[in-house]
Amino acid sequence: MLNVESSRTSQFALPPVPAECASAEVAAWSEPVVIDSYLPEAPDRYPAFLDTRVYQGSSGRVYPLPFHERISHNPVKHEWQAIHLENRWLRVMILPELGGRIHVIYDKVADYDMCYRNNVIKPALVGLAGPWISGGVEFNWPQHHRPATFLPTDVEIEHEEDGSVTVWCSDHDPFARMKGMHGIRLRPDSALLEARVRLYNRSDVTQSFLWWANVAAAVNDDYQSFFPTDVHVVADHARRSTTTFPRADHYYGIDYGSRAGESGRLDWYRNIPVPTSYMVLSTEDDFFGGYDHGRDAGFVHWASRDISPGKKQWTWGNAPFGWAWDANLTDADGPYIELMAGVYTDNQPDFAWLAPGETKTFSQYWYPIQKVGPVQQATLDAAASVTPHRLAVAVTRAVTAQVLLTQPDGTAIIDRVVDFEPGLPFITEHSEPDAKKLTLVVMEGAKELVSIAPRQPRAETRAAAIEPPTPEAVDSIEELVVIGHYLRQYRHATRMPEPYWQEAVRRDPLHIGARIALGATAHDAGLFDDAVEHLAIAVQRATQWAQTPLSGEAHYRLGLAHIRRGEDVEATPLLARAAWDSAWQAPADWALARIYGRAGEWDRALGHLDAVLTSNPQHSQAASMRVRTLRQLGQSASASSVLDRDPLDQWARDLEGLPLTVDRPTLLDIALEYEGSGFAVDALRLLDEADRARTAPGQVEVAPLVAFHRAALLDKLGDSALAREERDRAERLDAIHVNPSRHEDIAALEAAGDAPLALALRGNWYYDRGRRADAIRVWAAAISQGLTGSAAPIVQRNLGVAAYNVNHDPNCARAHYESALASAPDDSRLWYEFDQLASRPGESSAVRLTRLSTRKDLVDQRDDLSVVFANLLVDEGRPAEALSVLSVRRFQPWEGGEGEVLRAWERASVAMAAVQLKSGEASAAVATLRSALSPPPTLGEARHPLASESQLRLALGDALAAAGVSGISSWRKAAASAGDFAGMRPRPFSRQTVYSILAHRRLGEDLQADALTSRLAAWVDELERTPASIDYFATSLPTMLLFVDDPQAEQDREVGDLRMRLRWLALSDRDQAVQVAVETDWQ
Repeated sequence: MLNVESSRTSQFALPPVPAECASAEVAAWSEPVVIDSYLPEAPDRYPAFLDTRVYQGSSGRVYPLPFHERISHNPVKHEWQAIHLENRWLRVMILPELGGRIHVIYDKVADYDMCYRNNVIKPALVGLAGPWISGGVEFNWPQHHRPATFLPTDVEIEHEEDGSVTVWCSDHDPFARMKGMHGIRLRPDSALLEARVRLYNRSDVTQSFLWWANVAAAVNDDYQSFFPTDVHVVADHARRSTTTFPRADHYYGIDYGSRAGESGRLDWYRNIPVPTSYMVLSTEDDFFGGYDHGRDAGFVHWASRDISPGKKQWTWGNAPFGWAWDANLTDADGPYIELMAGVYTDNQPDFAWLAPGETKTFSQYWYPIQKVGPVQQATLDAAASVTPHRLAVAVTRAVTAQVLLTQPDGTAIIDRVVDFEPGLPFITEHSEPDAKKLTLVVMEGAKELVSIAPRQPRAETRAAAIEPPTPEAVDSIEELVVIGHYLRQYRHATRMPEPYWQEAVRRDPLHIGARIALGATAHDAGLFDDAVEHLAIAVQRATQWAQTPLSGEAHYRLGLAHIRRGEDVEATPLLARAAWDSAWQAPADWALARIYGRAGEWDRALGHLDAVLTSNPQHSQAASMRVRTLRQLGQSASASSVLDRDPLDQWARDLEGLPLTVDRPTLLDIALEYEGSGFAVDALRLLDEADRARTAPGQVEVAPLVAFHRAALLDKLGDSALAREERDRAERLDAIHVNPSRHEDIAALEAAGDAPLALALRGNWYYDRGRRADAIRVWAAAISQGLTGSAAPIVQRNLGVAAYNVNHDPNCARAHYESALASAPDDSRLWYEFDQLASRPGESSAVRLTRLSTRKDLVDQRDDLSVVFANLLVDEGRPAEALSVLSVRRFQPWEGGEGEVLRAWERASVAMAAVQLKSGEASAAVATLRSALSPPPTLGEARHPLASESQLRLALGDALAAAGVSGISSWRKAAASAGDFAGMRPRPFSRQTVYSILAHRRLGEDLQADALTSRLAAWVDELERTPASIDYFATSLPTMLLFVDDPQAEQDREVGDLRMRLRWLALSDRDQAVQVAVETDWQ
């Protein structure tokens, strides 16, 4: 792609329809667009072992993807591949290189961008792997926020006989290697925009997934979202809290119930000051959308409620905190909200299941509306509203229809035949002020297009979700198993499912469900011996009385475990019995077909493939293997039937001689399909293709893995000399961003024996899968075998992380980090991590500052290290230098980690003001503290509306008083904010409460100060009595990233700090405390 340096940001232009497409009712063409783009910088070279990271309420685990930490500050003119669609009503632009997102949906009738058009590509650190952009429509799968959101998809344009066009975008997800594909379809006679979705589980085990189509809408004070009229309760993430809707009560720390008039409604963006999500709990309708009253235009989303219950709004908030995030994500296009539509999900997190070989297909639709206002009912054909004295109907296609509006007794108020077309709604007045009692029906002959009728009140459950009890507190074995599956399904970050299943086994050692679950967990971790042990027990219990159990799952999974141990013979009868159960017949026959393929028994393989396709005709892998098997048997066969339903199935494309993807990990997947099915020569050919392919920025690198796979396959073919050459070549390749993720990867690496790089890469996978001792063992072996090159500092660093987090040995961790730094002395990430490690045993600020000062050039490379450096300067009494460090840098916050830069700025400002007051520079102190209250935009973040300003307000009041100006107003503001927002949640008390108490003293309000002190002391007592725990419903835990600290120790430190301050408050002289002379007790 072309990058041209530019310092100018402009609105990008949509190219005109090419002449060759001008006569088409739906024009479709590929043409790049040049957009000012802030591109991600190279991702971190070290594996991101973020197994306890909380992201959007579920696991923020990112392995095997590399993790981005920095976005370029300087935009470039970047040429993006773009696919364009246009008909009479809509213009659409899709960006395949950015996860296949829709970037533009332009309503030609209203001259309005139906979804938020971001005129720059300006990612912020919001995504699972770092970069994420706002605007358009993002397709989130298999979890939020689409792990591959900043990675390219394959793309294909499909022309249909009726003139419709679908643009297909497809990739293999980076975690389970499932295939996700969405097709954006535009029809010649319709204003509907359809997303045709096809999700396919390529793996041999059941996988969890979610799907949310994330539509961004440009907002202002006139923008209103609309949901079905039977929605009266909405819920937060994980249903941890609920509120009434559209008028809220108390939600996200805001007392909406006390607000007057319309200002308490959540459907208006202008009313929401804090980052807020809300999701519909239930509805009988299929639609929702948004409407800009100022532009008199909006959109409707429609999807069948049978599969699409998810309807959500998200906003950063209409306040400085949210505006700062808007500025991080765009140059000039302003704020947006997200109106998200979930399929097979109604909350975040809320995951469904895909069985092995299962395909789920569905469609979602959007269409523009103009002049009708927010609608009260919508279908695929029409949308309508009936309000006092007004009726409005909009359609999605040209149609002649009867519009009938009636009274409760059937008397017609309006009875008209109307010629409709998209963009020309029917709007008329009526005489009835009470619209809720009226009935509207719009009919095209005998077909109802849309109707609105009086609704009976519908009971909605408002109870919030609860945290599961600990395993020992669960009453029944069945519930233990269910809770474990729930935790696994929802990918919970900090509560593991295994203890629940282990407790079930303790109570009933032969419990089938618990043993299957534990066997599946062991299988996932590559502990196949353990898997066989658990699953054999499950089979024993399942067949204790009858040889044919109710479910074939235990037999199937036991068969898979034997296959992974290289025991195809032992696996065969188990899989054959599993195939007796229709639920497991297709997966079992697929596994059997591959066993017979590897054995060269092609007729038997063909029989099992036919069985698979009889029960699961959409099993793409079986269909492709069947084609290749028939050819192996000398018969002609075509994969066209696979390509008819999935034109981007890479195995089928290879069979048909079509151009393949350029994505290296996907090519490796197809090579392994061939190998696992017995086609070694084809596998080698695909591995060659993978060798020649490129790795997209941000994608996992597999080049050494390709070489190790070639070597393992050559060994099987008897060419050990060439296999040795391949392994030698693999050892010389760059190890950066090489993170194995497949069981086949580990088998190939284990076949390499004690080759240093193979050992190092195995360690990465072991550690990610929870096999910490195994990881430490093979990493240490890699070092002892003479590991060199880019892998050496990575492995030493990994051993350092493990020494601290696993073995709880900070001295050993330090030694490994020192070795890593000796190999990579200019690596700023290592310097940051080493400093974080050094801070944990309590190394002094002076020592840390001295060390970092020797490499200020590396400090300047990183936001986090600059914040650390500034805090250390404050510790050492050098606040002016700290402010200088912070003020000359443009910071990039990451979602969920907001506040670190701002806290450093406030801390340095308070310390600077104290110095200025002591020097008699009261006016300068006032200016410093006002700057702290209104931080510069270069910090990249603003204060959360619920965050306390007590310390700053107290200090400002003191500085004003010292300057001869009344500080009463500032003290009153300090006294009024006893609560705080900390740890990503509202808190009734915090350290800031101490400054509120002091403010009351300044004001002479001793009774209030005493009362607040008593409440703080009671809260501290309660905090001390409460065992520390990780917030089960947390949506983000910014402190749990690299080094994992003991939550109880953290809480004990907070309790100790607050008790010390309470003692200070009790001992301080009250008369002295009300003096307004130069004081520094607010530091």
